[in-house]
Amino acid sequence: MQKTIEKSFKSTTPKTGMPYYWKVILVFTLGWVFMYADRTILNPVMPILAREFGINNAQLGLINSVFFLAYAILQIPSGTLGDRLGRKNVLVPGYILFGISTAFTGIVNSFFLLLIARIVTGIGEGTYYGPQYALSSEAIPERVRTVGTAVINSGQAIGISLGYITASTLTLENGWSWRIPFYIMAVPTVITAFLIWFVVKEKPRKLNVEARGTEANKGDVRKTSMFSLFKNRNLALTFVMVFCSLYGFFAILTWLPQYLQTERGYQGSDVGFISSLVPWASIPGALFFGYLSDRFGRRKPLVYVLVPIAALSIYLVVYTQSAAAMMFALIVYGLTGKLALDPVLVAFVADNAPKEAYSTAFGLYNFIGMSSSILAPYITGYLVDQTGSMRSGFFLAMILLFVGLAAMIFTHEKPRTKTA
Repeated sequence: MQKTIEKSFKSTTPKTGMPYYWKVILVFTLGWVFMYADRTILNPVMPILAREFGINNAQLGLINSVFFLAYAILQIPSGTLGDRLGRKNVLVPGYILFGISTAFTGIVNSFFLLLIARIVTGIGEGTYYGPQYALSSEAIPERVRTVGTAVINSGQAIGISLGYITASTLTLENGWSWRIPFYIMAVPTVITAFLIWFVVKEKPRKLNVEARGTEANKGDVRKTSMFSLFKNRNLALTFVMVFCSLYGFFAILTWLPQYLQTERGYQGSDVGFISSLVPWASIPGALFFGYLSDRFGRRKPLVYVLVPIAALSIYLVVYTQSAAAMMFALIVYGLTGKLALDPVLVAFVADNAPKEAYSTAFGLYNFIGMSSSILAPYITGYLVDQTGSMRSGFFLAMILLFVGLAAMIFTHEKPRTKTA
């Protein structure tokens, strides 16, 4: 029976044509496109929301904070349930819920209902990260794991740009209602959920347990599901790094469009174009550094290069007076910031976490990282209200990146064999 199950799973990788793992990469890339498009279509229209609902900057930040709170809370339970019940069984229904709630966001007529809509959207999206990276880490060969993850993560960059450009062009440039982009994104989101269901072939959960043999081993799988992961120093310190990295990323992701409008004087589609410099630059950055990570079998040296450059680029975004220098700094941040760093950190987690607890490990990793996204939008908005400028909020993001870098110094990485 065991051999039959293994043969069934292996048969999902055809001997000719596109390898199965590339199909997994492509469909999960598309999944991230609409995840991030939904998140960012809200940001360019935040000044419009402030006028329509009569709210201040801290309350604007709260819209994103409640979304990320719900999203972060779901990370650990969705990861654990994915390991036990099947990753697709958790991921796909949540993705459908996220698509439906995206459409509902465009219907609401009060600030309270807007918060509710974003909470439900966060719940739906919260089922994606852990199960997705567990499925892709199983499917992608180790020799190209970081590059494969970088390609999947490029969907985040495309989605950010798609959201920025769609909202800024339709709403700021053409004067359409801020609600229209939400309606537009909802349909392909639900379609993507069904694509994931039919394309991705999940190894049966019982396969992992049977492969380990005895009933006692089932207890071992449960033991490694969450709390014991903190005993792994490499994982614990990587969690600190991802928290600090994501704080800066979501401070920029949330507030950059409004910063460009209120403090730099940009209007219309220019807001979407300039904001999109970060995600577009991140695609070649993630692929290049992902290739280096797989080629030389090392993760930490890349962290030492990427993090300081990303921190300094955040500083330049708000402290340079030149428009050209600001756009150059945004490109540099895209090349070296969160979206480029994340594939390296994901591979580092995969190197150190037990495979039977992958979904839980990635869920925990993203829960801690996304905890910063709960704080970043609100804290940045609060600092804007207190100081009248976004500089202090971006400066805090820069400091936290150096804190994360200090944590990674104390991790230990065993050299791996170089890959061709």
